[in-house]
Amino acid sequence: MIESRGPSLAAGQPLVLEHSWPLFDQQQHFDLGCMLSCAVIDRIQPAAIGELGLHHAGCWECDLEDESLTWSGGVFDIFGLPRGVRISRSETLALYCEESRARLEQLRSYAIRHKRGFTLDVDIRPVSASGGRRMRLIGAPVLENEQPVRLHGLKLIV
Repeated sequence: MIESRGPSLAAGQPLVLEHSWPLFDQQQHFDLGCMLSCAVIDRIQPAAIGELGLHHAGCWECDLEDESLTWSGGVFDIFGLPRGVRISRSETLALYCEESRARLEQLRSYAIRHKRGFTLDVDIRPVSASGGRRMRLIGAPVLENEQPVRLHGLKLIV
């Protein structure tokens, strides 16, 4: 069972966050999303936000029936993709480093099966950037008739 693997620091390794939390605790984990108001941020041109010229956070959603993705502009920026491009979940997963992808799939499955939220730091390889990037993924299932039908959450550069 995955409950929590909080921040730990191994020799030469960056701090990593991996945590599963109950849905009733969702407000605490999504407060940042309320502050960011991604719908408003998306109306500002990326070059006006920070020196990197991109949004450092964005909202996302994944339909569990067909694995289709819905992203705010900030998520496209984080992955180095043109805004609005159609991308499948499998194409997105290919942008995760192997170890991060494996941890994500394990925690995601656990979250869906046990109806829990999750927080996970992952390493990705953005399409339009050289080198890698560390991203914090915060997600939770959306329930209909007590069954998970979607995952939604935030992605942030850390």
